[in-house]
Amino acid sequence: MNALFSAGPVREALISDLIVGLVLAVGLGAGWAARRNEIWREALVGVLRRRRYSVLVLGIYVFVALLDSVLWVGGTDSSTSSVSDKVALQEARSPLDRAFADSSEKSYSAPLSRVEFYDVSALARPGAHVFGTNVLGQDVLYLTLKGARVALLIGGLTSLIAIPLALFFGILAGYFGGRIDDVVFFVMSTLVSMPGILLLIALIMALGQSTFSVCVALGVTSWVGFCRLARGETMKLRELDFVAAARSLGVKDRVILVRHILPNLMHLVVITFVLMFSGLVLSEATLAWLGIGVNGSWGQMIAQAKDELSRDPIVWWNVVAAGAALFVLLLAINRVGDALRDVFDPRTRGEKL
Repeated sequence: MNALFSAGPVREALISDLIVGLVLAVGLGAGWAARRNEIWREALVGVLRRRRYSVLVLGIYVFVALLDSVLWVGGTDSSTSSVSDKVALQEARSPLDRAFADSSEKSYSAPLSRVEFYDVSALARPGAHVFGTNVLGQDVLYLTLKGARVALLIGGLTSLIAIPLALFFGILAGYFGGRIDDVVFFVMSTLVSMPGILLLIALIMALGQSTFSVCVALGVTSWVGFCRLARGETMKLRELDFVAAARSLGVKDRVILVRHILPNLMHLVVITFVLMFSGLVLSEATLAWLGIGVNGSWGQMIAQAKDELSRDPIVWWNVVAAGAALFVLLLAINRVGDALRDVFDPRTRGEKL
């Protein structure tokens, strides 16, 4: 019976750990390939020289997200736990969950407070809640750290949906032109003509409210801008001498697209990924404000805390913690994007900031 009960959590932990391993393998492989390529190696060095602190901040966010993604079941003594706690202990939990396992209180408490916010009774862990607790007694620092995983998942997974989609249609339309270009341009024009937020809501309602459906909906509505850019850049590249020389030698169009067109668009892919990330995280926060966001996101924390600002006295720490975490992440992302733009722009490549 216990094995049957824990089969679901074990499977969940295994899938999550496999995804983390895959992400780490892809990241290490990309880093190794970049170090072997002189152009990308110089680009990475240039970004680190210009925005080393922003890169460090992003590294901390990624570390926290990975820390919340490595799951396993068990490893905690449940002999003194209540019935509800023993059920919770059968779930797959991350190191972050285990670090804050005993951090719950009865209700609100202010940051670093030693007593409850309303009834002034002693806290179970006085002075231990750096950002206080919410109405359910959950540690706000814990919820804020868990939001990093959701933000990176929304920005990263959605970009992996939108950017390949935009590249595929943009390259086909720009290289072949004709009816393919007309069809792609018609689809882009149709999507642009629809109000973005209404299309997002319709897609999420059709797909169901889950993390994956929100990522798919954001991806479907976010690929048009980069597709237009990829289309225009491909139209320029197809007229250059090296593409004409490849055609004259009888190279197939498929080989030209893979070996000549696509590599010359990779710098745009990197910059677009960084800039798109910020917009996607903000879009999820907007959806959370409307009640259809992702559970555990900073947008959901802000949406749930909006009514707390009207209390007397004001409960301000929930919205401040989530807003500060969101602001710092987007600021670091935008600064890294500026550095990437400077590195890839020949006019600013030699400047030191």
